[in-house]
Amino acid sequence: MNIFSKHFSSIVMGCFSFFVLGCQSHQKPNNKPNVIIILTDDLGYADVGFNGSLDIRTPHIDRIAKNGVQFTNGYVSYAVCGPSRAGLITGRYQDQFGFSRNPLFAPKDESQGLPLSEQTMAEALHTAGYKTMAIGKWHLGAHKTQRPLARGFDEFFGFLSGGHKYFPEEWTKNDISEVSSQFDAYNTKILKNNTRIDEQEYLTDAFSREAVNFVKANAKQPFFLYLAYNAPHTPLEATEKYLSRYPEIKDKKRKTFAAMVSAVDDGVGTILNTLKDLNIEDNTIIFFLSDNGGNESKGANNGPLREGKGWLYEGGIRVPFAMQWPAVIPKEQKFHDPVISFDIFATVAAQAEVTPKNELNGVNLIPYVTGKLHQAPHQALFWRHYDRDAFAVRTSESKYVKDRNGKAGLFNINDDISEKSPLADPLKIQDLKADYMHWNEKNIPPQFDGLLQNKDYNKTHPNRFKNVEKY
Repeated sequence: MNIFSKHFSSIVMGCFSFFVLGCQSHQKPNNKPNVIIILTDDLGYADVGFNGSLDIRTPHIDRIAKNGVQFTNGYVSYAVCGPSRAGLITGRYQDQFGFSRNPLFAPKDESQGLPLSEQTMAEALHTAGYKTMAIGKWHLGAHKTQRPLARGFDEFFGFLSGGHKYFPEEWTKNDISEVSSQFDAYNTKILKNNTRIDEQEYLTDAFSREAVNFVKANAKQPFFLYLAYNAPHTPLEATEKYLSRYPEIKDKKRKTFAAMVSAVDDGVGTILNTLKDLNIEDNTIIFFLSDNGGNESKGANNGPLREGKGWLYEGGIRVPFAMQWPAVIPKEQKFHDPVISFDIFATVAAQAEVTPKNELNGVNLIPYVTGKLHQAPHQALFWRHYDRDAFAVRTSESKYVKDRNGKAGLFNINDDISEKSPLADPLKIQDLKADYMHWNEKNIPPQFDGLLQNKDYNKTHPNRFKNVEKY
């Protein structure tokens, strides 16, 4: 008997609790909570203090875990940037709507990004009167129909592509009409809403500044801030202000990586202090996580986890993940059952009392972290890497992985976090594979070419960068 038949009744009850327990079973303030998601880019599992970092100091990020809950088994829905963000912002497995690849920077192609059939978290919160802003990296489509202001955000400050350079003097492209290749977009000037501006600050500091300004401007109404730092994603670039904090780190890549994380940490501290000064900290839900695991060849540290970015082993999908809501969530918790990034949408929707347009795959975490519910939030979590013919299934105790090289193994993930010792249990493997096949029936093939198909896309779209509008 597989997981779906064994736990049908508990799934029904879990769905019921999303609508009932999520909104009624705990004490919360009368006014709707503010929501802040702080998303980092390629941050390793062991690159923050609350996960045991020994060399990078993150006192402000650690405050979020100390003020609330650290998810020791916190996952994202994919092992690279774009699909992971699609899962987070929609609250759904991105494979169900074909967002299974990193989208190309193709501003004339509306298929290269988040389908219009999908509702973003910002669109849902708009129905509850929230003021919304996206800051930082978008990477969900560059076509005008897919940009933040067209997907539920009132304001945007950042860039559209999958990465960006950090120093203003490197932003030599006035707008996207001057982009002539995939990675040229790293050099564009920053967008403020739909206008290119002459920003002068180090990029991470600019994002933090804009986040604080948004919070201050909207302190008297419910707001949603999606703060998607591109740090510490490459290129590895940091100012002397942050580099000077790590004279003891001799490896150049690691030192610069540490400095970039330190810049994020400073920004987080400024935001937390602003919330406290405005007396809205207690009624603000904050989530902190990374979009995928770290790339250790680029300076990250995934600690005991196997592999990293791009892999379905723990190092690629298990990330630093913490949450605070002082008015509701008890402090200094460690929550050990698996949770996943699209639980954020389900949690936020329940607290804002909105009904999402599409069926969410996440669960409202509040009843679990407040002790109202004691079972695991999920019976199983799933991952698919379509182009590599790889997949993974995670239950509370077990994980089965078929990796991109065709190797497969079953692991007791609680006892073997490093996935070093595969287990011989044919019946368990059969059950987990059957569960994956059942889940995969709802998925569709990728709906656009990704980075791996960039050369082929250029051949079939020779006018990709010609006559692009100047914005």
